[in-house]
Amino acid sequence: MSASPLTVGIVGATGAVGKEIRGCLEKREFPVGTLRIFGSERSAGKEVETKFGKVTVELFEEDKARECDVVFLAVDGDFALKHAENICAGDDGAVVIDNSSAFRYKEGIPLVVPEINAETTKGKKLIANPNCTTAIGLMAVWPLHKLFGLKKMVMSTYQAASGAGQPGMDELVEGTRAVLAGERDVAENKIFAHPLPFNVIPHIDKFQENGYTKEEMKVTWETRKICGLDDDFPVSCTAVRIPTSRAHSESIVALFDKPVDVAAARKALEEAPGVKLVDDPENLKYPMPLTATGQYDVEVGRLRKNIAFDNALEFFVCGDQLLRGAALNAVVVAEAMIENGALAAKV
Repeated sequence: MSASPLTVGIVGATGAVGKEIRGCLEKREFPVGTLRIFGSERSAGKEVETKFGKVTVELFEEDKARECDVVFLAVDGDFALKHAENICAGDDGAVVIDNSSAFRYKEGIPLVVPEINAETTKGKKLIANPNCTTAIGLMAVWPLHKLFGLKKMVMSTYQAASGAGQPGMDELVEGTRAVLAGERDVAENKIFAHPLPFNVIPHIDKFQENGYTKEEMKVTWETRKICGLDDDFPVSCTAVRIPTSRAHSESIVALFDKPVDVAAARKALEEAPGVKLVDDPENLKYPMPLTATGQYDVEVGRLRKNIAFDNALEFFVCGDQLLRGAALNAVVVAEAMIENGALAAKV
């Protein structure tokens, strides 16, 4: 994209999401003039090879981060709560795009899927990136909402080990290896509530008083905020961890105000940015983690009228959790902010 070169900072660049942010910046030709990578005492001083040259990891300091034009936070919520607002404070602060849950529900801070609500970033310095599950699902739901008017939504998710970061993926791989090698009958588990290899776990994040988990409620809360829906808009989710390495899948039943038309829905999805319609059952083509992994677009398929409810569509979605559900979304947010003037090089 054409824009003045920016000084770009990444905090947490050596983690799973941080690595993908760097990759997206490189592949999408984001206007990086200088890339600065911030880390802990353990990683400070290490050199990282990038498309923008060799970068030495700097020990994180708020004042150093404030020198950047934009800072991507790929760290936990506690770190973000402590530092994000200080990094972006004042006219001389940096734009901060935070991948944690720290600010998603805070009044006045945009929660953004840029294909849906990029305009909310205008005049803002701190932007929240949504939960991966929400971002992937809404890429498919939003075009249909614009066409038919969403009334209710029920989602079931099948979430990869990557949702727990690199440690989660490592636990799945090592546990699978140990069982197949005959070293153990059941894999060990430290990251997940139960062993994940050869199992599914209907439990992601903490259980809430209403019986849902926090991961499930994130879909409800974030769908309402991103799409500009009422605070009591009905969205229900069941989130399940499955033994795949990467890319989340979702089965969605969406009920609408207007009568639905499958052909019109297909056309809307085909034309939607960031969406790839993969819906040819006769030739065994439908969304799968295997084909969605590493892809920028969210795959949507198995599109059909739901036979249990009036004016309802049912479909299946797959998207790379580390890309569309995290790193890519953050970088596309920054691109949208360049276009609308909310992000520019400091004078």
